[in-house]
Amino acid sequence: MKIEFEGHLITCNVQYSKRKKISLHMDAQGLVTVKVPNHTSEEVIIQAVKHYGQWIIEKSQLIAKSQETPKEREYVHAGKFLHLGKEYDLNELIDIEDLSEEELKNKLKRFYFTSCKKIIGERIINYQQLLKVKPKSFDIVESRTKWGSCSSDRKLTFNYRLAMAPIEVIDYVIIHELCHLHHMNHDRSFWRRVGSIMPDYKEKEAFLARQGQFMTL
Repeated sequence: MKIEFEGHLITCNVQYSKRKKISLHMDAQGLVTVKVPNHTSEEVIIQAVKHYGQWIIEKSQLIAKSQETPKEREYVHAGKFLHLGKEYDLNELIDIEDLSEEELKNKLKRFYFTSCKKIIGERIINYQQLLKVKPKSFDIVESRTKWGSCSSDRKLTFNYRLAMAPIEVIDYVIIHELCHLHHMNHDRSFWRRVGSIMPDYKEKEAFLARQGQFMTL
């Protein structure tokens, strides 16, 4: 079924079954599924979809944006790079004079490593006190797949690319890894512990899932 809403066309997959209420779901690819009781009229379905129309459009746009291919970085003075959630010209972050592209990339990476270590070193202290834990050590590393990790010997690592994220997202990863000192897996107790310090942690997870591909050199 195709439904027009405020200039947008919403495509829905309608499923009829023995149920009492209408429910609406959107998957990771943006497909909208509407589950309705048998014999529900088309008019009622349209009204139900329009009721969630704004939410559907906004979420569809977020999904589309997350699937965009990251732009190739330009290592020139006005090339744009993230730091703590904001975009800066390259020459605002590092000295670029008389350096080749490879030298610029290496220097910028060192900047992020240093920045990340400083920020986490400052902010981890407060969360250690709140959670009543203390890691053996923490280090900044390069990783393609993980934002942070906690080993069985209580050593934490953090991805240098976190320096590109907003402070509150960095805080989430710090809290996440510190909570692993209590719970090594991701069971309910672990997430309750995370939520006790950062109730909106799911928003920070969503940010990393959505924007992580753009936090690159």
